[in-house]
Amino acid sequence: MLCVETIGKIRRRGLRDGESISGLARSLQLSRNTVRKYLKDGVEPVYKRKPQAGPQLGPWCGRLDEWLRGDGLLPKARRRTARRLFECLQAEGYAGAYDSVQRHVRQWKIEAGRATSTKAFVPLFFASGDVAQFDWSYEHVVLGGTTTTIKLAHFRLAYSRQMFVVAYPREAQEMVLDAHNRAFAFFGGVPRKVIYDNLKTVVDAVFAGKERQFNRRFLALASHYLFEPVACTPASGWEKGQIENQVGNVREWLFTPTPRFADFAALNAWLATRCRELGARRHPTQDATIAEIFALEQPMLQPVSMPFDAYIEQPLRVSSTCLVSVDRNRYSVPAEWVGKVVSVRISAHGIKVVAGGELVARHERKFGRNQLICEPWHYLSILETKPGALRHGLPFTAWVLPPAVEAVRAHALKQLKGDRAFAELLLVARETGLGALDMACQLAQEQGHLNTSVVLNELRRLTSPPRASLMETPDALVLLLEPVANCARYDELRGVSHV
Repeated sequence: MLCVETIGKIRRRGLRDGESISGLARSLQLSRNTVRKYLKDGVEPVYKRKPQAGPQLGPWCGRLDEWLRGDGLLPKARRRTARRLFECLQAEGYAGAYDSVQRHVRQWKIEAGRATSTKAFVPLFFASGDVAQFDWSYEHVVLGGTTTTIKLAHFRLAYSRQMFVVAYPREAQEMVLDAHNRAFAFFGGVPRKVIYDNLKTVVDAVFAGKERQFNRRFLALASHYLFEPVACTPASGWEKGQIENQVGNVREWLFTPTPRFADFAALNAWLATRCRELGARRHPTQDATIAEIFALEQPMLQPVSMPFDAYIEQPLRVSSTCLVSVDRNRYSVPAEWVGKVVSVRISAHGIKVVAGGELVARHERKFGRNQLICEPWHYLSILETKPGALRHGLPFTAWVLPPAVEAVRAHALKQLKGDRAFAELLLVARETGLGALDMACQLAQEQGHLNTSVVLNELRRLTSPPRASLMETPDALVLLLEPVANCARYDELRGVSHV
């Protein structure tokens, strides 16, 4: 098929200048039939792409088809994109171009009947510092040697495209609150609006149009950071299309293949680092990197004065075993609150128990089921009436004490009424601290006595307040003439002689 420029030459020289068909054929190195054809009807060329030979990709086509068939058996969310397949081929030695892989993947999907139709959308515009978008996704990682499904909170500034992601064990309201704290700290500010799906941890009720009843605790977060929450129209994900695309991109860039980490802390540290590194990519609509545009957007964000106290609160009654149940796990509370209602504040990483306006217990949050988290100090007051609990009480049998204290305990429990004597030591140590008790036990060991009375004596000696030193009298206050005892002076003052 001739190009448009050559066809134009044939028609100008033949029809306008009167050049013969044979002369045109010789000068343009074409057949006379071809020249005659274009002089007659001037057919406009129709271009068809010839099948590409793909010399670089050829040896890898079998491997690529094998991966595509294998990915076809996985859920859609876990299938690799053409870009990710290209990177996997590069890791095995492929030196060709990405375009060849992309064409092969597209053709394979068409032949397999998996090609999707393209929908039409309206382009959106967001001002600098105006809008961020939020969404959740689930991913698969290996944590501590075990394959785990995690929940990933996604944030994206709509103007600069700067993203932030953080992982949690589940999608709960306290996780949503904590994720906002982390995201705004990462961005160094707060946008004026944040766009959400109608997720239950944010929206309590959906009304007609854009009317929503937001969750009260979530509204407290929005009021603290001074941003306006905006909920999408149901089934209209295009209203926050950037974050929808980010979910797929992050899965491709960060979670394919499945990464491995020791725990959530290591995973989230790596995610924050990768979010900064991905800022080096080119901005899709501006001639700069995402990091450069983000640096321009940052001053437009509202400043963060202090983080929000990201917890949800539940009133719970303390059981007879000094426990409250949170998310199918049980946590201990001081024994004096048994049978009473306390306020339990649940955050993404901890449990706080507030009673009488004071913080009475604090625990690291555990995930899973049927775990018992006991603090032995919470049960010490029970030992006053039940010292035998030292022998078989779970909080005390699992209590890891310093070696010197453990030696005194083992010696005491072998003696008659030794459990009561050791309980007295612990009750005193509740005020003085375990460090002082450990020192007292070490001093008793040095003396060759593990008796609890010796330890108690050393403990009281260590913790007793120091004696006040004698005050030295200043020279100005020293008496020059010391008074002499003389009872007659009293009579002189009275003016009467006394016999």
